[in-house]
Amino acid sequence: MSKERNRIQTKNITFKNRLSALGNLPQFFKLVWQSSPWKTSFSFILRLIRSAMPVALLYIGKLIVDEVVQLNHNSASHPDHSHLWKLVAIEFGLAIFTDGLNRLINLLDSLLGDLFSNHTSVRIMRHAATLDLDQFEDSVFYDKLERARQQTVGRTVLLSQVMSQVQDIISMGFLITGLIAFNPWLILLLLVAIIPAFWGESYFNNQNYALTRSQTPERRELDYLRYLGASDETAKEIKLFNLAEFVINRFKNLSDKFYADNSKLSVKRSGWGTFFSVLGSIGYYLAYVFIIIRTVNGNLTVGDLTFLAGSFRQLRSLMEGILTRFAAVAQGAIYLTDFLEFFEIKPKIEVAETPLPFPNPIKQGFVFENVGFQYHNSEIWANRYLNFTLNPGEKLALVGENGAGKTTLVKLLARLYNPTEGRILLDGIDLKSYAIEDLRFNIGVIFQDYLRYQMTLSQNIAVGNIAQINNFSLIKKAAHESLADSLAEKLPDQYNQWLGRRFNDGVELSGGEWQKVALARAYMKDAQVLILDEPTAALDARAEYEVFQRFAELTKGKSAVLISHRFSTARLADRILVLEKGTVLEIGTHQQLLAKQGKYAELFKLQAMGYQ
Repeated sequence: MSKERNRIQTKNITFKNRLSALGNLPQFFKLVWQSSPWKTSFSFILRLIRSAMPVALLYIGKLIVDEVVQLNHNSASHPDHSHLWKLVAIEFGLAIFTDGLNRLINLLDSLLGDLFSNHTSVRIMRHAATLDLDQFEDSVFYDKLERARQQTVGRTVLLSQVMSQVQDIISMGFLITGLIAFNPWLILLLLVAIIPAFWGESYFNNQNYALTRSQTPERRELDYLRYLGASDETAKEIKLFNLAEFVINRFKNLSDKFYADNSKLSVKRSGWGTFFSVLGSIGYYLAYVFIIIRTVNGNLTVGDLTFLAGSFRQLRSLMEGILTRFAAVAQGAIYLTDFLEFFEIKPKIEVAETPLPFPNPIKQGFVFENVGFQYHNSEIWANRYLNFTLNPGEKLALVGENGAGKTTLVKLLARLYNPTEGRILLDGIDLKSYAIEDLRFNIGVIFQDYLRYQMTLSQNIAVGNIAQINNFSLIKKAAHESLADSLAEKLPDQYNQWLGRRFNDGVELSGGEWQKVALARAYMKDAQVLILDEPTAALDARAEYEVFQRFAELTKGKSAVLISHRFSTARLADRILVLEKGTVLEIGTHQQLLAKQGKYAELFKLQAMGYQ
């Protein structure tokens, strides 16, 4: 697929788009409130108090200056300075109080940031758990997931920005009152100086958002390359195949491209920002000169000069901040769209309104009626025209070359996928009518690409039935049934031993040892159907024999599906289903298929030749 197809289409974000994005803020504040109601409320109250501080300090400063001027012109030999020092003391108190408010607000913002990040991360994980397996196998979905993850950190900056906006608007209300009373034209001059900076900031925020969005797929590749280049799980092959320079060069090319794109935008932004800042300074000093002239002419006191000049300077700063922050808030709200869009993704596997319990015991078995499955955005059918029965208590082996659709078939059986066409019946009822959690609890599956959890041995086994994580006797029983108990005896901390090298004191296992641990997960629940996808691929011949001896005992009276490339394993099944290009080619017992002299017989003879 070309880079152009991989790149997410960007769109020009208009002022109307920004205003529309502000509609995300109520949902955002709801999330913040859910993170911590009292911290959110307290932060808002403190900001309201903080908004009155600028005008209070300026006004006290005006009174101090006027008092000093009056005392200088006082002809009394011993003028009374007590009022002056009271004013200084009040200003000092206000300054200390303002500093304390700032620190407390920053502390609350920081704490809210951590709580919000934790809260939204949990929400993302919870929602992701409800989505379908094939959605995770779609690159477009992964881009949305990645952008949603990115919003779990740093989005509380948006909270701080919005609350600061309210705080500054209230502060401006106080300051504008004084300036309007003096000369309304100063406000107009201020707007003329500030608005260009606002539009400039909006434009570059737009460009930054478009650039960041377009880089999402390649940034995921960058993260993957970073993982490949420095991971305990990849180090072996990186060294063996001498891949270090290849990975490093690919990473360097991508990161250099990102740097070039970002730096080009940053330079433009900085240049125009400087130009707009100069415009703002010109506007401020024109107003300042006007105020000085009025003071020199005796129309204003020196204290008025101090108050008005300070008010204009702070108004300029506040207004610039509000307009610039508006662009940032709107931008943050647009980014927030990425986060909220993720929660609009719904699973395609729907739960029945009145789901049926899984039958116990299974009476008629599973029936595949003309079942087909096609992956999203794929023109090729992974499975099609599947028609067969898995009888109660039957052991069915799936055989076929790589890509024949064996693993997809068992995912359909476990309802990790819904059929694209056809239907699967269980005891004569569509599989979709059963409670999905009950269905999956009664179907134990161990795939060949099972996870090697960087946890303790006990936890690694318990993930097969996590509700029984504290049931140590069941964990030991499952370990015994999968032959993992002998492994536990060799480990320093036995069942409490950390596995993998990611954490301190962790022990790495061999492929065969990991496979025994994975098999133990299948025995953690009393499932009526057991599915093993290449269950013995990493085991030696003796261990494989022992595993299947136990497996035969443990699955008496239960249905089982085995996927295996070893015909010594497949022939132990009651029937063997041969798949080719996703369809059923042959089905029968080992002897029947040999007598048929078809695909199974051909593959069996080819494998047998390897042992001669």
